[in-house]
Amino acid sequence: MAFLSRVNINLIFKLMKDLYILLTLAIFVTVPASIFAQELVLNGDLELWDDPETPTDWVKAEAISQTMDPVHSGTYSAGHTSASSSLDLQQNVQGIIGGTNYSISYYFLDNVTDAKTRIWSYWLEGDTYLTDNEAELRPQEYSSDSPDWQLFTASLTAPATADGFRFEVRVYHENNLTGGMVYYDDFSIMAVGISPEPTNHPTDFSATAAGININLSWTDAIGDQLPSGYIVLASNEDNITAPVDGTVVDDDTDLSDGTGALNVAYGAEMCSFGDLESNTPYYFKIYPYTNGGADIDYKNDGTAQWASATTADVSIIESEDFDDGWGDWTRISISGDQEWEIDDLYGFDDSPYAKCTGYDGQPYANEDWLISPPMNFNNYSSEVLSFYNADYYDGPVLEALISNDYDGSDPTTATWTSLEFETSTGYFEWINSGDVDVSDIDGNAVYIAFKFTSTSQESATWEVDEVLITGAEASGIGETNTFSSQLSIYPNPAISIVRITSSSDDNIEVSLYSITGTILKENIGFSGSCSIDISDLAGGIYLLNFTDEQGNSKIEKLIIDK
Repeated sequence: MAFLSRVNINLIFKLMKDLYILLTLAIFVTVPASIFAQELVLNGDLELWDDPETPTDWVKAEAISQTMDPVHSGTYSAGHTSASSSLDLQQNVQGIIGGTNYSISYYFLDNVTDAKTRIWSYWLEGDTYLTDNEAELRPQEYSSDSPDWQLFTASLTAPATADGFRFEVRVYHENNLTGGMVYYDDFSIMAVGISPEPTNHPTDFSATAAGININLSWTDAIGDQLPSGYIVLASNEDNITAPVDGTVVDDDTDLSDGTGALNVAYGAEMCSFGDLESNTPYYFKIYPYTNGGADIDYKNDGTAQWASATTADVSIIESEDFDDGWGDWTRISISGDQEWEIDDLYGFDDSPYAKCTGYDGQPYANEDWLISPPMNFNNYSSEVLSFYNADYYDGPVLEALISNDYDGSDPTTATWTSLEFETSTGYFEWINSGDVDVSDIDGNAVYIAFKFTSTSQESATWEVDEVLITGAEASGIGETNTFSSQLSIYPNPAISIVRITSSSDDNIEVSLYSITGTILKENIGFSGSCSIDISDLAGGIYLLNFTDEQGNSKIEKLIIDK
């Protein structure tokens, strides 16, 4: 009997052990892997080195030294020596899931008066830098001197489209001194789990037209579970449907096909859609969400907030984004060796832009002009200028000017009127100029100019992008225009062929113009649909002018992308 008891007891223990193993396996099988903390920074503790100046897995290590004293933990830390310009330590971290909450941290030691440091990082979508969480990841403040190691830490939600993170720290000279060293150790990025669906929708969602742009604003959702972000859906019809859990909606700011979308981080409480069709109603709905990737969880029950607005009845007079060069804009250098150039580092919307600086190892005196093509303001009223600008460093402020007596040669001999606009607050922060009223100027050859100046004592760096001048057709030109056919232009942007379809079978003629008014393809007649070969045209912005049987006209923008 005792033997049988021992057998039964052993059997019971074995069954209990097997049951425990099965339950453990079941837990690990059914729980999503993304809730388990995983360190994403490679060699974040800086214990591995390719050589004394290159920590393993760090793709950029400028003036870095392997150090054993001081260290925060382990055997090694990284020393970073200051110089006349900023220097970087950088790693592109992979495996980020959009919408997921992450803890980002590292330790630094700044115990000297001739060097200072700060984080200067970005979320990544492929190779594209995302601008989210600027205040936390690219702060304006530098480190303060302290005898002790200090911890940088931030809990942030990755943008919905993010798939990587550029972890970068920088060292700078301090008190006009160089050669000082700061130290880093224990870099870390870890996911902090999956969140449930947001408790509530946002409130006070509104849309306001500003020319051919529409600005949206709202009050953030409140409740036990806050959103990590929002998807704002747009359409030129009142037909928006709710997003589906588990399916990320990518950003789409081109509404030429009638629909669009924009992911916005929690806390921003505003966004905008630009370069829309004139005199057109647009509809918007906003949905909060948590997490990202396959775990994205939208608040798609209840009543979603919606808003609508109608763009102004305006036409594009001139537009330039510098993505494909200078277009019809002219650069004129009055003094100094530096001049306007095109750059693509940290651009607005991560695209090329116009840039001017007088600094080349030291400040130099310069005067450089960037001037638009001539515009016929006699054909328009209520003209408005807008553009984006960014700057950094100390120096004279960029000027925006307008003239109707410039002859295209020396700008210093013309009469220019200074324009007031919203300027960047520095640190290469892009800001919209606001709508600058330029309707006081008339003439058939009006010019807009950006004037950069610097001195031998100081030079700021100024950047300009997304320049747009719009206006309403002047009385007598378009006031009886009743062009009624609905047009579809596809693809737009186009590369070699653009296809046009009309909602009616009326005979329509279309002509293709440059943005300065030069006719490139004239009087192409069609009924119902047609195709236009644009393979011979360079990339840039063009205008399609449609005329129906009654003489009514309509202008649409075409972007050729090459």
